[in-house]
Amino acid sequence: MKRRKWDSRTKAMVVIQGLKGKTVAEICAEHQISQGQYYLWRDQFLSNASKAFEGQDQTKKEARLSRENANLKELVGELTMELKKSDEALS
Repeated sequence: MKRRKWDSRTKAMVVIQGLKGKTVAEICAEHQISQGQYYLWRDQFLSNASKAFEGQDQTKKEARLSRENANLKELVGELTMELKKSDEALS
């Protein structure tokens, strides 16, 4: 039998059905998965649930770091130019 690949959205949808009250047996029969597979997905889903709320904080942090990185690169460029000018003046 060929193994199926499940994308993350489908796995989440299956788990959410169970969390909303649909029986595990019904879900497994509908999606042709074992109960063990459902419980594995559920455990993975619940262990990573807190990451759903980190998205905005992470993007703000990434934006701040990007701006800081750009500023530092600009500063390094300016200092490099000054160093080259002083080297030329001394030569």
